Amino acid sequence: MGRTVLPYRQVLEREYNEWKKFRRGLRKEDQQVFDRLFDLARLHVQAGVYASSPWPLEAILISILLEHHKALEELKAKCKGMEAAASKSAPPSGKGERRLRPEGRGGRGNVKVQNPNDE
Repeated sequence: MGRTVLPYRQVLEREYNEWKKFRRGLRKEDQQVFDRLFDLARLHVQAGVYASSPWPLEAILISILLEHHKALEELKAKCKGMEAAASKSAPPSGKGERRLRPEGRGGRGNVKVQNPNDE
């Protein structure tokens, strides 16, 4: 008789359990992010079943990347919409133009809106 293939949901949970030691080494907030990443992979169980890859981590990572890419595209579209709205309401002379300048560690974190007239 042939071998029985585990349902993909079980494979996904088994993979999650294999990474639990890694998860325990993370900070609390990173553990929550780690859990959300696996939740993203669970959104694509059907694709994982269809792929039936001998390396389930590949399907898990592609599922996570797919969700991140969709979120990135959505954010880019929102930014373009905001830029278009801002350019319609910007003064024609260029005076009062506002630039975003990152503040904090290494340019990450808060963003300060700076008016060029303030420099």
